[in-house]
Amino acid sequence: MSRIGRKPIAIPNGVNITLDNTLITVKGPKGTLSRELHKDMKIVVEENVITVERPSDHKLHRSLHGTTRSVVANMINGVTEGYAKALDLVGVGYRANKAGEKLVLNVGYSHPVEFTPDNGIEFEVPANNRIIVRGIDKELVGATAAKIRAVREPEPYKGKGIKYENERILRKEGKAGKKK
Repeated sequence: MSRIGRKPIAIPNGVNITLDNTLITVKGPKGTLSRELHKDMKIVVEENVITVERPSDHKLHRSLHGTTRSVVANMINGVTEGYAKALDLVGVGYRANKAGEKLVLNVGYSHPVEFTPDNGIEFEVPANNRIIVRGIDKELVGATAAKIRAVREPEPYKGKGIKYENERILRKEGKAGKKK
């Protein structure tokens, strides 16, 4: 059996879980998340614990077991604590600022690049070279951070671009020059 799939999920105080056939709705202090799960996976809610069970040892069921458990655990964690991804802007003149709800990036193009946040996403700019993407949906936070990073990915020679906070850029040596 899946080691991750077997683990029970503790339901914290203040979190309500509603199961409607294959639709799971998690309501907590930070908001509400809903998700359609695979029809074969069985979610069992007992008092303050959720367990995910699979119907057979078929390859599809084995692969969905741990995934379903992780998705439900991430939903519970999202409505209680939330998720955040930090991005750093590296480069001379690269900066970010907020204009209302929008994020405005100046990253070496002839025009500023604007991002409008999706529902449930908010941008925070603590410094002009740092962006924090916050939200309750882990998947949406990661996708939004990836879209922002894709505007100017870090290049391997000088390291300029938008990178994740803990990302390490593999640096290349420049052209060797003429040898005598």
